[in-house]
Amino acid sequence: MKKFTALLLMFVMLLSLAACGGGGGGSTVLDGLDPNEPLTKDDVITMMIPSSPSWPVRDDWKLYEYMADGSGATLDIISVPTSDAGTKYSIMFAAREELPDVLAFDMVGGHTKYAGEGLVAFDDLAEYMPTYNAWKDSLSEEEYDVVINPRKRADGKIYYTPGTGREGKTRVRAWLYREDIFKKHNLSAPTTFDEMYEVCKTLKELYPDSYPFCTRSRSYLFDIAGSSFDKWWESTVYYDFDDDEWRWGAAEDTALEVLTYYKKMIDEKLMPADTLTLAQATWDELVLTDRAFIMPHLQLRIDYFNQLAAAKNPEFKLQAFVPPVANPEKGVAMLERGDLEMIGFTIPDTGRAEGIANAAKFLDWMYTDEAMELVSWGKEGETFEIVDGKRQYITDEAGTMPNTMYGFQTYGSFCRLDPAAAEAMQSETTLESEAMIMEHTLPYYPVTLWLDFNDEEQDVIDVYKLALLNYTEEMLTKFLLGQEPLSNFDAFVGNLKEMGLEELLAAYTSAYDRVK
Repeated sequence: MKKFTALLLMFVMLLSLAACGGGGGGSTVLDGLDPNEPLTKDDVITMMIPSSPSWPVRDDWKLYEYMADGSGATLDIISVPTSDAGTKYSIMFAAREELPDVLAFDMVGGHTKYAGEGLVAFDDLAEYMPTYNAWKDSLSEEEYDVVINPRKRADGKIYYTPGTGREGKTRVRAWLYREDIFKKHNLSAPTTFDEMYEVCKTLKELYPDSYPFCTRSRSYLFDIAGSSFDKWWESTVYYDFDDDEWRWGAAEDTALEVLTYYKKMIDEKLMPADTLTLAQATWDELVLTDRAFIMPHLQLRIDYFNQLAAAKNPEFKLQAFVPPVANPEKGVAMLERGDLEMIGFTIPDTGRAEGIANAAKFLDWMYTDEAMELVSWGKEGETFEIVDGKRQYITDEAGTMPNTMYGFQTYGSFCRLDPAAAEAMQSETTLESEAMIMEHTLPYYPVTLWLDFNDEEQDVIDVYKLALLNYTEEMLTKFLLGQEPLSNFDAFVGNLKEMGLEELLAAYTSAYDRVK
C-alpha cells in the first residue's frame, strides 16, 4: 500500500496551492469520453479507504479481488487509519492532483465539507451511471426517504453513494451487560439508574479492581444514554422532535442531572474517571478481564467481545438488555437511532477526466446485482458455503469474523448489500436480542447525521461550532473529574450563550426548516 510520507512533507506547499485555487466542485469536463466503453485491466482506479483498528485493511482481502474482477478494472487500494483520515483528506483536497479516483468515508457527514468544492455530484454523471439511477428510481417512497434523502446536500445533489442492506444491523445502539457474570451472582439487569448504581456497588465488592459501569467517549457516555434522562437529549447540538426545536444539550438542566449521576459513579470508582478519553485498547482490556460489566455502546460489540474472549473464557457472554431509565418524568427506555448507513464512496474532482469517468463506471457497477452478490458473499467454496440450505461464511478454526478475513462489510466495501449477508455476519447471541433492541430504539435518525447547510449557514457553523464543542468537551471533563464544581454549571451555560450558541442553533433551524 502507498504511504503518505511524501504528502506530509509537502503539507506547507499544498496549503499554498490551496490558496491559489485547487477546488473542483465538479468542474472537470468529460466531453468526448465514451460512457459505454467498459472498464479494462488497463484502467487503474486508485481508491482510498479508511482502515478501522477493529478490522484493519489488508491487501490480500478477497473482497478487493472480487471487486476488481467484477468491474473489470485494476484497483489500487490505499488505506489510511481512521484516526488520521480527516487530516490526510484535508491535505489532499488542498491540491487536486494528490486525490485518488475514489475516496471512501466512514461517516455520512465526513464528506459534506468537500461537496460542491472538491467532489463530483452523481447527478452530473448520469450517462456514466445508468445502473445507479435505475436502482435509485426503483426504490419505494419509504426506502427513498431512508436511503436517498439523507445523502442529499444543500444544493439537492448527491455526492456520496447511498448504501442499503444493513439497516438495523450496524451502528445500532444498545445497553450491554455481562450476562454470564450477572447470572453467576444472581443479579438482575437494572431497569433504572438507581438500580444500576446499586448493582454496580455490588459488582465492585465482588470485583474490587473493576469499573462495573464502563464505556468510552462523550458519544457513548452522554448521547447514547441521553434518552434515559430526557427522550431526545444529546450533549451538544440535537433536535427535539416532540417540541420541534434545536437545542444544545450541555446548556440544559438535564446536563446537570447527567453530570451529577456520573460524578457520583466516578467518585465511588464505579466507572473510570477518564471515560471521556478512554482509549479503545484500554477499554477492550477492561471488558475482557472481568473489570467492566455494564456499557451503553454499539450492538455489534456483542460479537466483537464474545469472539475475542472465547478462547480464554468460553463462559464469557456479552448481551443486550432493556435500556434503564434515569428520569421517569422525561426519560424513556429507548436509545438513539443510529442505523443509518454511514459509509460510502465519493468521486473527487481530480481534474483527470478519464479517471472521473472510470470512477463513475466503477461505482455504477457497484449497484449491479453481480456486485451485490460478490461484495456480500464472495464466491461459493472460497468465502461461503451452503449449510442446511442456507449460506454461511467460511471461517477458520478460531472463528475469525468474515469482515476481518475477507473484508466484507468494512469501510469502502459495498453500495448494495444482501440483507441476508448482514444477518449472517451476526451471531446467534446478537440475533436473539435484536428484536428487543429495535423495539427500544427511537423512531427517527438524529438530524445531525445528515443535515447539510447552505453557504450562509455554513459560515455561521464555521465561526461558532468548533469553539462551542471544545469548550463543552473541556467543561464536561472538568465537571466529571471535580476540577470544576457543579455549582459553576450556570456560569458554564452563560459562557456558552456568550460564545454564540443562539446564532449556531439558528443556523441549524434554518437548514432543517428547508428540508423537513
